[in-house]
Amino acid sequence: MIQRFLDRFPLVAILRGVRPDEAVPIGQALVTAGFAIIEVPLNSPQPFDSIRRLAAELGPDILVGAGTVTAREQIDRLAEAGGRLAVMPHSDPQVIQAAKAAGMVCTPGVATPTEGFAALRHGADALKLFPAESMPPAVLKAWRSVFPQRTRFLPVGGITPETMAPYVAAGAAGFGLGSALYRPGDSASQVTDRARAFADAWAALE
Repeated sequence: MIQRFLDRFPLVAILRGVRPDEAVPIGQALVTAGFAIIEVPLNSPQPFDSIRRLAAELGPDILVGAGTVTAREQIDRLAEAGGRLAVMPHSDPQVIQAAKAAGMVCTPGVATPTEGFAALRHGADALKLFPAESMPPAVLKAWRSVFPQRTRFLPVGGITPETMAPYVAAGAAGFGLGSALYRPGDSASQVTDRARAFADAWAALE
């Protein structure tokens, strides 16, 4: 399921710190700029409320879910909120399997080939290279030579419009965007401007 969203726009908006009352206007701004995947990390204020509002407002054409998912119990709450995406900072097979059993897209965080292969074996839809700051494009290029060709790699951490090109050349399928796109307290207008900058940068790479 993740591929149809990545085909539309392969940049994941990470709204760490967003509040429920801010979530929908910011989500709408992102969708207007072309985003199709939105993640609310679970260490945000009342994250399941934000996810519920976003999923209800944006509908099935936008993949909405949670980031910083670390436990199986969180999968149940995410499903109840209407989330369809579970993004993890680590690669816990029990969490991956729980997400897949719930019909969700699951993107675990990996930092070694051992973690990456294990995550794929347990059903991961894509691999989040985290933190990308410690995994430069040369690392991704080396990984691409040994992982299955269909593997989707999404660098996350410190990504800006200027740093995407080398990762794409090395084989990145997309990116997770954090503070360079959204910081707690940002207005929908501010997010719109940054989202368009990322969209323009991606368009220049195609």
